[in-house]
Order: sequence, then structure tokens, then C-alpha cells
Amino acid sequence: MGGMSPVFRRTKKAPAERVVTLVGKPGCHLCEDAREVVAAVCAEVGAVWEEKDILQDQALHDAYWEQIPVVLVDGEQHDFWRVSPERLRKALS
Repeated sequence: MGGMSPVFRRTKKAPAERVVTLVGKPGCHLCEDAREVVAAVCAEVGAVWEEKDILQDQALHDAYWEQIPVVLVDGEQHDFWRVSPERLRKALS
């Protein structure tokens, strides 16, 4: 078993160093769908994720109210409304 192949030595962050944030609100069906996708993909690739309630955060409310659920990767908007598992997986890998 040699060392890791050079392919894995890229300077990009490893999935475990990424943080995915799901911005939503209680009782939102799209948010629940997005939560399932985010939880599954993050578990698969080993990334950390968190959830924020847009009703509790004025800055998030101002930025994303029209778009929830919104998924951020490392604080930058990645996707909104319907979250694609393929796109999220790609963004994290």
C-alpha cells in the first residue's frame, strides 16, 4: 500500500473541511426535501452540514427570503429551491 496517488493531493479542500449550510424555515416542505438531500450527500462524502432558520437571522432573511431553501457551501450560495444531489456531490468532491 503506497502513499496516496497524486490525484488526491490537490490543494482543494477535502469534503471533511467543507461546511454545507441549509437555510430554511419551519414547516417548509421544500426545506424538508433539501434537508434529506444535504444530509445524505454530506454523510456520503464526509462533509459537515448545519441548518439555519431564516426567521432567526435577519441577514440571511434579507439575502435569501425569496429563494429558500438555500444551500450554501463554505458560506457561498450553491443552490436553492430544489437541491440536486449530483451537483452538491460534485461541489464537495
